[in-house]
Amino acid sequence: MDATATATYPTPGGATAPAPAVALILDAAAWPAGMLVAVWSRYEFQVNAASTAGAIAVALLAVSLQAIIGHARYLYRGRHLQGTFEEVGAVAFAVLVNAGVLLAADLSLPVRLVPVSTPLIGGVLALVLMLARRWAYRAWHERRLRYGRGAATPVLLFGAGDASHDLMRAILHDERGTYLPVGVLDDDPEKCFLRVHGVPMLGGRNDIPAAIARTGARTVIFAVANADADIIRDVQRICLGAGAAFKLVPSVSELLDDRLSVADVRDVRITDLLGRRQIETDLVPVAGYLTGKRVLVTGAGGSIGSELCRQIQRFHPKELLMLDRDESALHAVQLSLRGRALLDTSDLILADLRDRDAIQEVFATHRPEVVFHAAALKHLPLLESHPAEAIKTNVWGTLTVLDSAGAVERFVNISTDKAANPISVLGYSKRVTERLTAHAATRNPGTFLSVRFGNVLGSRGSVLTAFSAQAAAGGPITVTHPDVTRYFMTVQEAVALVIQAAAIGRPGEALVLDMGSPVRIADVARHLAEQAPTPVEIVYTGLRSGEKLHEALFADDERDVRPLHPLVSHVAVPPLDPDLVRLLDATARRDDVVRQLTQLCRVTADEPPLECGAPEADRCLVGELPGSAGVAGRLAPPTPAGTPPTGPAPIC
Repeated sequence: MDATATATYPTPGGATAPAPAVALILDAAAWPAGMLVAVWSRYEFQVNAASTAGAIAVALLAVSLQAIIGHARYLYRGRHLQGTFEEVGAVAFAVLVNAGVLLAADLSLPVRLVPVSTPLIGGVLALVLMLARRWAYRAWHERRLRYGRGAATPVLLFGAGDASHDLMRAILHDERGTYLPVGVLDDDPEKCFLRVHGVPMLGGRNDIPAAIARTGARTVIFAVANADADIIRDVQRICLGAGAAFKLVPSVSELLDDRLSVADVRDVRITDLLGRRQIETDLVPVAGYLTGKRVLVTGAGGSIGSELCRQIQRFHPKELLMLDRDESALHAVQLSLRGRALLDTSDLILADLRDRDAIQEVFATHRPEVVFHAAALKHLPLLESHPAEAIKTNVWGTLTVLDSAGAVERFVNISTDKAANPISVLGYSKRVTERLTAHAATRNPGTFLSVRFGNVLGSRGSVLTAFSAQAAAGGPITVTHPDVTRYFMTVQEAVALVIQAAAIGRPGEALVLDMGSPVRIADVARHLAEQAPTPVEIVYTGLRSGEKLHEALFADDERDVRPLHPLVSHVAVPPLDPDLVRLLDATARRDDVVRQLTQLCRVTADEPPLECGAPEADRCLVGELPGSAGVAGRLAPPTPAGTPPTGPAPIC
C-alpha cells in the first residue's frame, strides 16, 4: 500500500487526521523551516545567498529522506495511531536517522553546504514542529469531542486514581458518547489542584451537592476500583440526596483483562453494597482434570448448574453433558453456551433423578468421567411442608446418581451450609447426601466428595431476587427477623471455588468454601429499599419453621482446617450405609418423615442397624412411629419405577 492509498489517518479517539500524503507534506515542511532557522541563528541572522542556498539544498535532501524513511517505517501508511507514544517514537527515529545522514553527507563534502551544527539543530527544530502539529491536532480533536456533545449527560467522576483516568480517557475519545465530564471529586486533599485530562477537581465527598449545583451534573460515576462498600454506600447516599443518579465502574475481577470502557459503567448492585470482599480464584493451574474429559452436570438448568456449565466449558472438556428435568432451563443454558438452542444435540439430557432406570441409562450410554451433582430441591419452607419430596429428590435421587457413578474419576456433590448442625428438612436431606457421598468414596476407586457453601446471590428464588421483586412492586419487603444473618457469595465465586475444591478434595470429605463474613438480611433489605424510586416499607414476619437466626458453615464437632488452599476447609464426613436410606418411608405422615430424616443424620458410621423393638429407641431409624403398624417391612419405601429398591435387611 502506498502513502496515498488511504484517505484518512486514525487517531486515538477514533476520529480522522489528515490523509497520509498530507501528513507527509506537513512533516516534510518542518525540515526547511528547521534548517533555515538553524542557519540564520548560527550567523545571527546575517546570512548571504550562498548560505541560504546551502540550507535549502540540505533541506530538500532532508525532505526526500523523510519520505523514504517514513515509508520504510510505515510512518505514513497507517501503522501508528495519530498522536500516540508509538507514533512519537517512530517520528523521533525518522528524524534522528535523517539528521545523522545529513550530518555524514555534509562532513563528506569537500565544501560544506551548511555549518556542522545545522543538521542537528535543524533536526531538533523539525522534530519539535512535527510533534507540535500532532499535539495541536489532538488537543483540538479532544476539545471538539468534549464540547461538541449537545445531548450528552453532564457527569461528575468520583475518584482521581487510575480507574478515573482510564474512564475519563474512554469518555473523551468516544465520539458518540452519552457522557460529558464536567468535574472530578476525590477525598485526597493533595489532589485539590489536580486536573484529569483537563477536567478540574471540585472537592471531596462532602462537596458533591455543591458540585452538582455548580455544574448541572445529573449523574455521578463512582470511579474507584475495588472500593470498600462503606464508601460506596456513603457516596451513593449523598448523590441520591442531591438529586443525581449514581453509577460506578466494575471491579478489577469483573473486568478480567479488558481495558475499562464507557460501556462498563453500570448501575449499583446490591453486591456492591454488602461489604463482603470478592473472592478471586485462578482456576487455570487446577482445572486440568476437566480438559479432554466427559463431564456431566446434573441440575444443569439451575443457577449453580448453568454457571458450572459456563465455567467448565472454558477448559475444553471432551463432552459437556447437561442433565435437567426442566426443558426450558436446558434451552436457556444451551443458548447461553452456544448462542443457539435447537435442543437437538446429545449433550442435552432431559431426565429426572427419581427415574432410576433413566439415570442408569445415561451413565451407561455417555460414560461420564467427572460428575458435578447440583440437582436438588432447595426451598426450605416448601420442603418443611413437603418433606417426602426431599427424600425422593435430594436423598434417593442422589443415591441413584451415586449408584450409577461407580466408574467415574471424580464426583462432586453440591451441598449447603444448612447441612451443618441441621434443623430443617433441607439441612437433614443434604447432610444425608454428604454422608452417602462419603460412603461411595469407600466403595469406589474415584474421588467422591461434597462441597458446602451458603446462599448464592441472585440465584433463582434467592432472598435477593425476592427482595428486588418486592421493591419493584412497591413493597413491602418482608424480612423474617431484624438480626438474622446469612453467608452470601456470587454464583461466579461459588462455582469457581467448587471447581477449585474438586481438584484438591480428598475422598469422602466435605469441602467448605470461605464465604467471608455473614451479612445481615435486614441490611440487604434496607439497601434495596433506599434504591427504590418510591418509599418501601420493611416488614418483619418472624423466623419460619426450620430457619436459624445465624447459619454455621461447620457443625459443632467439625474443625476449620485448610491444608491445601486458604479459601477451602476440609471436613471429615462419616459415611452412611445406603441400605438405611433405602428404608426411609416417604409415604408416612409429615412429622414421621421429618423424624426419620432427623434420626438418620444421627446414625454413627460404626453403629450397626438395630432390630425392631431394640431398647435404644433413639437409635432406631424408623421404629414404632405413631400411627404406624410397627412392622419394619411396611416402613420401607415403595418400589414402583422411579424409586430405589428396598434394602436387603429391614431395620427399625
